[in-house]
This record gives sequence, structure tokens and C-alpha cells, in this order.
Amino acid sequence: MDDRTLVEEALGGGDAGGLDPLQIREVVGLLTQPKVVLEAPKLAAEWIKVALGLSDVEVPERDAQYGDRAWREHPVFRRLAQGHLAWTKWIEDMTDDPAAPWESQERAGYVTRIVTGALSPANLLPTNPAALRKAIDTGGLSILRGGRTFVQDVMRNGGMPRMTDTRPFTVGENMACSPGSVVYREDMFELIQYTPATENVRERPMLVVPPQVGRYYILDLAPGQSLVEHAVANGIQTFMLVWRNPRKAGHGEWGLEEYMSALVRAFGVVREIAGTDDLNLLGFCAGGFTSALTQAHLAALGENPVHAATYLVTMLDTRRPNLVTPLSTKGINTELNKRATKNEIIDARTVSNHFAWLRPKDLVYGHVIHNWLLGEEPSPYNLLAWNDDAANMTAKFVRDSTALMSAGELVEPDEVTLLGTPIDLSSVKVDNFVVAAQTDHITTWRPCYMTSQLLGGDSEMVVVNKGHVQTIVSPVEKSRQKYWAGPAAAPDPDEWLEQTEQHVGSWWPHWTAWLTARSGKEVPAPAALGSASHPQREAAPGRYVLEK
Repeated sequence: MDDRTLVEEALGGGDAGGLDPLQIREVVGLLTQPKVVLEAPKLAAEWIKVALGLSDVEVPERDAQYGDRAWREHPVFRRLAQGHLAWTKWIEDMTDDPAAPWESQERAGYVTRIVTGALSPANLLPTNPAALRKAIDTGGLSILRGGRTFVQDVMRNGGMPRMTDTRPFTVGENMACSPGSVVYREDMFELIQYTPATENVRERPMLVVPPQVGRYYILDLAPGQSLVEHAVANGIQTFMLVWRNPRKAGHGEWGLEEYMSALVRAFGVVREIAGTDDLNLLGFCAGGFTSALTQAHLAALGENPVHAATYLVTMLDTRRPNLVTPLSTKGINTELNKRATKNEIIDARTVSNHFAWLRPKDLVYGHVIHNWLLGEEPSPYNLLAWNDDAANMTAKFVRDSTALMSAGELVEPDEVTLLGTPIDLSSVKVDNFVVAAQTDHITTWRPCYMTSQLLGGDSEMVVVNKGHVQTIVSPVEKSRQKYWAGPAAAPDPDEWLEQTEQHVGSWWPHWTAWLTARSGKEVPAPAALGSASHPQREAAPGRYVLEK
């Protein structure tokens, strides 16, 4: 038995995989290969060059850990940084197995980013020049402040550094403050109808479906930074579905099919209030995933009321590299199934920490340095304040959705049955507008592009040069984004990108022009929100978004 097999057995190979849910044994196994012994002298040689000041390892300027100029200018600290970066590159090379499935490669990258980032000299006070300089300049006060922040984070934030100062931001005052009213409420969700901002509106309403994993108001972040505000200003009758934060007995029963059924009910309420036979739809991330499956279910019944749909960073075809599928291992799925069977709820802190570790350098270690070592208070930033306002998730929904995505069965018509109907995404033959984020680390852009190929109907594609959340917030007046836009005619995402014209600025106007053309004729704006059957309740943002 070779060394790699021995390591895998020791860490729980075969049926014991649940002891190692992330399959770290794969990474350790790679480090026991013969090539590690053969390549070790190269690392040693590079370290000698570092010690002699002859290394050409570049210390990046724009880096969460090595951004301070002393890492490049001071001979001792430059050597520390170069030594760590050389080792990091060596570890990455040793754990890169081109012959392995991409899922294993992505898993290896996930683990090595956490480990190599954790062992950076930048994370320790004695070896961080910026922290030492700050301690001297403040007479040691920065150390006391950082220690106090560390203790607070251990006690109040599960040991994770806070990313932002949330105190300046209040939901309903300077976030989620587009005017409107709750017009429907049930146990799973509320519906907000927004107040028209124009004398005339388009006849066909739009329902916005946010992800179950986050608060809805990333789509209504703040004045000037709100997709909802932009849509309303362009005469679109806009409704927002607000998922309830699962938190008590009974909520743990909400799985994918329950969320789909809730969406069907929301379709009916929106059409009744607007007085229309159909509606337009916008789904963001898991909200887009749920929206697409719900339409496929209704299409199988011949009852899909959606006229046109927008999908923001929505992944349905997981055959190309992404970070969702690789983390859906046998061990993790076994644990999820156990928790789902018990109708457990995954708390918001666990959800938030999971997403932070997907980008450990920027979302964990950078804040360790800023908050704990430098003793600085986190800066206020509304996007991170939204991120901090995390929501719980039911284990049942996580199990159901990750199982569907990791199995890859959605690409085959009728391989999956939901709500008693076979699911064929190609039967959703409505025009669609698909937005992908080029630097997205969660739902990567190529799988999101393939959403356009999986759905029926004509597809307009946009790829934005930002990340998962930054792509959504694209204010027209201030955006410096770049994006590619055009019909999704090419079967390959890279081929499409190469052939498509790039634009500078916000993609929102391109989207509203597309949407307006599919929103019907102009009609006078409703004099009042709601209807006789669904009267106004309290003002937006409503009650559910405030539940913790």
C-alpha cells in the first residue's frame, strides 16, 4: 500500500468519509506523492535565495496581507513575505493535480488557501511591520484596542473578525428604504408592492425573488444604489418577495419544494393585485434557482404565468468549475441529510462564516490584521452591513438544493421530479436576461452563462467584471463597471466573451430597456397599493426582514 493510500485510510477513506467532510485527505494525499520529495530542493533553493536577498518573488502591492510598503522595502520583512509566498506557491504546485477531476482541484484550492493564508507572517504582531509601527506610534494603545476587539469578536462573533461597522446603517431608514407597502403576508414570506414613481407605469408587473440565503435588501440597498429604485423610476410595477428568516418550530420543514409552492402562491397574489394574466420575474442567486425550477414545474402543467425572466448570478448547470459542487462531498451531504431529517435550522453565523472562508485572505485574514493587530475599528460600509445581517437557512433547503446542483441532473430533461412533475428547464420558453459576475467566487461566471443555454426562449447575456454581490449594485450615476452584453448565441462561454462587445458603466439601463420592451403598454399608475383582496398592511420594509 503506497503512502497516499495510507494517508487516505488514516483520515477516513471509504465509508468513513464522514469523519473528513471536506475530504482534506485528498490534499494531504497529494503532499505524500513522490514528486513532493523531488520538488522540495527547489523550495529550499528559493528560500536560500530569499535569505541572500537574491529572490525575484514579487510581493504584491494590492494585497490584504502584504499591502503595507514595508513588506517590499524593509529587508527583513521583505524576506519574510517572500519566504511565505514561495512556500505558498510550492504548496499550490504540489496540490495541483491536472489529472484529477476539477471538483477535487477546487477542493484542494479551497483548503490550501485557508491553510497558507493562516500561516502568513502578516497575521502575527511580531512579524507584521504595520502592526509594530502602529504600536510604537500609539504607545501600545493599538495593541490594547486590538486585544479588546479580539475578545469582543470571540464573545459576540464566534471568533471571527467583524468586517464592518454596522452602527450607521438601519434597515428602513438608510437601507431598504424604497417607499411601498406590505400587501400580503403568510408564514413563509411577505410581499411588498413599491410605490410608483412615475405618472404612468408598464402594465405587466415584475416580481423580484431574492435568495433564501440572504436578506432581500441587497436589491434595495440604499438610495442611488437600489435596483428596485431604478426599476420603479423606469415605470416598472415592482413587487418584492421577502422570505421569512426560519427560526422556530415548523420552519425547519421548509425544503426546496415548499419554497417552490410559496413562489406559485406569490405569482397568484401579484397577478391579482396588478389585474394581469401574467407577470415578469427576477431571481437572484438561489432565488433564480428556485424561480427557474418553479417555472419548469408550472410549464409541465401548462400553467407558467411568467412572460419574461431575469436571472442574476444564477447557476443551474454545474458541469463547469464552481465552488458549490466541490464542497458537496459525501461527508457533508450525510451530515446535511441528518440535520434535514430532524428539521434543523442552520444559524446565520454558520452561514456567514461559510461564505467568508470561501475568500479567506480578503474576508478573514485581512480583517484580522486591520482589527486585531492594528487595533483599528472596522470601517462602515453598507454592502458589508447587509452581508453582516445574515439569515438562517433550513437544513432541508440546503440539502435539497445542493443535492440537485452537485448531481448535475438538471441538465437532463425529466431526470428530476419536483412537486409531482418532471423538470425540463428547456420547456421554460420565455425570454430571459442572464447576468453573470466575472470574478464571482461562489456561482462562477461560466456556469451562470450556461443558464442561458439550458433554458428555452431567447437569452440576452451580460457578464460584469465584478464579484457576486458587487455586480448587483450597479448605480447608473457612479458605476465604473465594465460589462459585456449581447445575445447568448454561442454554446461556449469563453467563445461568447471573446466575440462580444465590452461596455463601460452600469448594466442597469441595458436591462431596463430589455425589460420595458417586455412589460406591456403604458397605463396610469395605480392610485393605491394592494387590492380589495390584498389590502395594504404596514409600510415597507415590513416585518419579516427585521426578524433575527
